Amino acid sequence: MREKISKLINVYKKYGFLGFLNKLKMHIKANYIDRISLEVLFNKRKYKKIIKDILTNNEYERIILWRSSFGYNVPLFQRPQHIANNLSKNKCLVFYEVTDTTDKIKTVQFHQKNLYLINFNNIFLNNILKKEIKEIKKPRYLQMYSTDWKMSVKDIKKYIDDGYKFIYEYIDDLSPEIAGTKQIPKNIIEKYEYAMKDKNVYIIVTADLLKQDVIKHRGEKNLAFATNGVDYNFFQSFDNDFKFDKEFQKIIDLKRPIIMYYGALAKWFDYELIKKIARTNKYSIVLFGIKYDESFDKNIKKDKNIYFLGSRDYKVLKYYASKAALLIIPFLINDITNSTSPVKIFEYMALKKPILTTNILECRKYKSVVIAKTHEDFLDKIEPTIKRINNKEYINLLDKDAKDNDWENKAKAIIELIKNGEQ
Repeated sequence: MREKISKLINVYKKYGFLGFLNKLKMHIKANYIDRISLEVLFNKRKYKKIIKDILTNNEYERIILWRSSFGYNVPLFQRPQHIANNLSKNKCLVFYEVTDTTDKIKTVQFHQKNLYLINFNNIFLNNILKKEIKEIKKPRYLQMYSTDWKMSVKDIKKYIDDGYKFIYEYIDDLSPEIAGTKQIPKNIIEKYEYAMKDKNVYIIVTADLLKQDVIKHRGEKNLAFATNGVDYNFFQSFDNDFKFDKEFQKIIDLKRPIIMYYGALAKWFDYELIKKIARTNKYSIVLFGIKYDESFDKNIKKDKNIYFLGSRDYKVLKYYASKAALLIIPFLINDITNSTSPVKIFEYMALKKPILTTNILECRKYKSVVIAKTHEDFLDKIEPTIKRINNKEYINLLDKDAKDNDWENKAKAIIELIKNGEQ
């Protein structure tokens, strides 16, 4: 209960009173009111046929239930959706959990071949799905994020008793800052401890520090490494008719080099570095994303040359980033940032734009990323890095790193791991 109260307080700080009330209303509706679906209750035969048809009319080698309260149709189109998309393209039948607050899907919806968006919160539909899957003699898996705090170990063990294997995606340092609570939620801790003890759990890690943590606890059995990645082809095509909003167009019209970051604005963001760049009066610093906590408002007031433009949908964000002279990741260096594989770094690569970051462990792996170890080093490297746009060899390096980290390769690493168990 304390965890939920802490989360509610954080939501209030992030969205204000009216935003808080709206979020609370949607949460209550999704997690309590819509759990009992009369539509499914009175049409069980209909939904049993729908599920049976999905299970019998698709070609696949295994079934994967992706369970976490991330949602599918959200502006932050990231690892969960990309992994699900690519698993479905590689002979996996994926049922992806939606949230009523973002997806508005009451039951089940076809998304693409072998990928269905489903409301697991719908009790009657969930029961039908479980019963019908039992009739299918193919490997089945439960997959979820390490940061999920909704499902308990008890829930996971029920799936295992029904013949499922458990895929645990260890994607971030476990911390209250990421959870948005004062303490790490109990379900997150218990799932982590369970995964570290039971070597039958398949663990996917996204960063070297996380891999070392797993090996320390249980060795390398049933362990795969798959950093975040990029949908390479998506970032190669642009609509020439796209028009920017007036707010961003005004920044373009200033005709100063644009230094851009997009992503969460949180306690691990180096606001002091951003202010030092702004004080040079040489650049327009554009920040896209969400205020993950109160840190932005505490650190950035009305600082000249810094433009916070809120979030943009994944589908259009690439147009804004294409106008940047330099794409950056200005994170403080700590356990959170050193355990993070930033999705944006691979998207930056695919955009073929010069990249400059602070000394983040996972960013140091790539020759296409310029690393700065101090604030002074960062400031000194801005101009030389911007000029690398004219270096064909550097652009080719960005392109190669992006292709190597396509999401398809990440999904294949997961499939290769679980295939070994199937054999």
